[in-house]
Amino acid sequence: MNHSLGIGIIGAGNVAPSHVIGWQQTDGAAPIAVCRRDEAKARTFAEQYDLQWETDYHRLLERDDIDAVDILLPSGLHAAVGIEAAKAGKHVIVEKPIDVTLEKADDLIAACQEQNVILGVISQYRFMDGMLKMADILAAGRLGRLIQGDAYIKWFRPQSYYDSGAWRGTRELDGGGAFINQGIHFIDLLISAMGPVKSVWAKTKTLAHNIEVEDIGIAMVEFHNGGLGVIEASTAIYPGLPARLDIHGTEGSLSIEGDKMVLFHSKGRAPETAANIDSGSAADPQAIDVTPFVRQFTDIVDAIRTGRQPVVSGEVARRPLQLILAIYESSRSGREVLL
Repeated sequence: MNHSLGIGIIGAGNVAPSHVIGWQQTDGAAPIAVCRRDEAKARTFAEQYDLQWETDYHRLLERDDIDAVDILLPSGLHAAVGIEAAKAGKHVIVEKPIDVTLEKADDLIAACQEQNVILGVISQYRFMDGMLKMADILAAGRLGRLIQGDAYIKWFRPQSYYDSGAWRGTRELDGGGAFINQGIHFIDLLISAMGPVKSVWAKTKTLAHNIEVEDIGIAMVEFHNGGLGVIEASTAIYPGLPARLDIHGTEGSLSIEGDKMVLFHSKGRAPETAANIDSGSAADPQAIDVTPFVRQFTDIVDAIRTGRQPVVSGEVARRPLQLILAIYESSRSGREVLL
């Protein structure tokens, strides 16, 4: 495949502009068309970004000039549409989470394997500067044996955010609240740093919004490596604080806030710090830097061209979903849940 990959965008909600601009800046790929059911909105969005448009995503799947589809629909529709795309011979990219149940996630993974197409799941935080630096530090073993990892996602969303789409804040299509929608980014980073989780004990509540899912919760986790950790997720903390990831080992610690590493200190060297932290999407879901998207899209394009798995494959994206669903189960049952 020598031509630029043709990308079809299915869904044109809040995150769609970042995806389109990101694809436009990605070498070897070009967004071709967007699909949105509302004809007027589809046309307006397409004209804004110089795209073609459709109101039925099946039309995108029939087009020879589209090699991959980028699915930006409500979370609970990711697998169903992704499976159709795979059967049509299209590579599949879905926004996080991969879907809202492990069964649907597994069905999508299996379909892409059976059809020999690449499945990539968007987790752009992995491609931010601070996270890339963290990966290098951990790969070099500079923190020693990891003993604790904590993620704090204390964001704010007004009621109008949930009211902006009938699927938002619902169990069926959103899958949950602060953990699965907002917290999943840093939960994914936590797992990538500390390794798989052995068990979780959690409590979630709805305290500040008129929604059927949680807007605040706390989970205590034990990792398979013996380390412990805490995850806090919320969309009720005004005005929205930068998300934070703390990783502690026997030889040092590091902390990330937002997209920056704000502390790295290991034995035998002076601590490194950073300032001027931007809260970014902690308060505004559309305050998104497209650079990490471009980096992840570049990885996905290379995976499609070479036949390898992308950094965030379906199997990788399944891990934070499994933990989040265990958090929900623990809160419902009042018991520790083993993964």
